[in-house]
Amino acid sequence: MVRRTGLIDTAVQALRSRISSGEWPVGSRIPPEPSLVELLGVGRNTVREAVQSLVHAGLLERRQGSGTYVLSSSELAVTMGRQIADARQRDVVSVRRALEMEAARLAARRRTATDASDLLAKRDARARAYESGDLEVMVATDLELHRSIVRAASNPVLRSLYDNLLEAIGDNIRFNFVTDVHAHDAHDSLVEAIVAGDPDRAAAETSGYLSGLLEDG
Repeated sequence: MVRRTGLIDTAVQALRSRISSGEWPVGSRIPPEPSLVELLGVGRNTVREAVQSLVHAGLLERRQGSGTYVLSSSELAVTMGRQIADARQRDVVSVRRALEMEAARLAARRRTATDASDLLAKRDARARAYESGDLEVMVATDLELHRSIVRAASNPVLRSLYDNLLEAIGDNIRFNFVTDVHAHDAHDSLVEAIVAGDPDRAAAETSGYLSGLLEDG
């Protein structure tokens, strides 16, 4: 029994590592059971229990007649998502302001030339999405710009916290697009401040637009 439990734990960890590393990205279908048996070098029952463990954890989802798909890359993200599922948008914005102000400040200090080029590209992609009027593309490009700022901050703890709140932040961005008027150049000054290496201005730009959303709420 101890040996079997150890095999299951090892199999769970092997599956989890492929999910967290991005080898099996969110939304993708994981290999079928026979392939997992071969991949992990364990029996079918062990594979089934390992997969079921990650289904219970919220990382995987079984779809009848289709297979098993990756729902999330982080158990922390699942837990946090459940905790804040009913959070008010004002509360999400307040947390965003705390995280994104520090991210902007650090990004302005630490950004590399590659980071700067990436931010300018993400800014332009956001503007094109805005002009297209496609809400989902607008949300995706806006969120990706903010993620790029967080990455440029070069703080792994901040990045982990932010990434584990992506679902709530994405929902908040969508809510803001639907209920508020965002110009295509809404974040241009923020990007310019980071590229110019001006941390105070970058933080002020972030505070400005997020505080405005709090006042409107």
